[in-house]
Amino acid sequence: MDPQLKRGLTDACVLALLSRGDSYGYKLVRDAAELMPLSDSTLYPVLRRLEEAGALGVYSQEHAGRLRRYYRITSQGRAQLAGFAREWEALGKVYTFIRQMEKENRIHQDMEAIKP
Repeated sequence: MDPQLKRGLTDACVLALLSRGDSYGYKLVRDAAELMPLSDSTLYPVLRRLEEAGALGVYSQEHAGRLRRYYRITSQGRAQLAGFAREWEALGKVYTFIRQMEKENRIHQDMEAIKP
């Protein structure tokens, strides 16, 4: 997969997960597993980048005697997620068109193959 595309998908996945509620790194890795594999070494730079861009807020809370960093989506992050959804809706139309053309071309090729 193209690295830029993967980066955008990872950002969107993290934002979408956080749109359900605040979370912390380990839980985000687990929750993302059903959509895409995320390792700690992939996730934390994404979280840092999104935080620096203003898409996430961060706070610490004690858990089992240790401080745990929680991430919260901001209004800017919600706007970024909505923009991502709009872009993918447009890309989905292109994808559907390409798949339809492939199907039509296969049918055309099959018909050419059976001509006497």
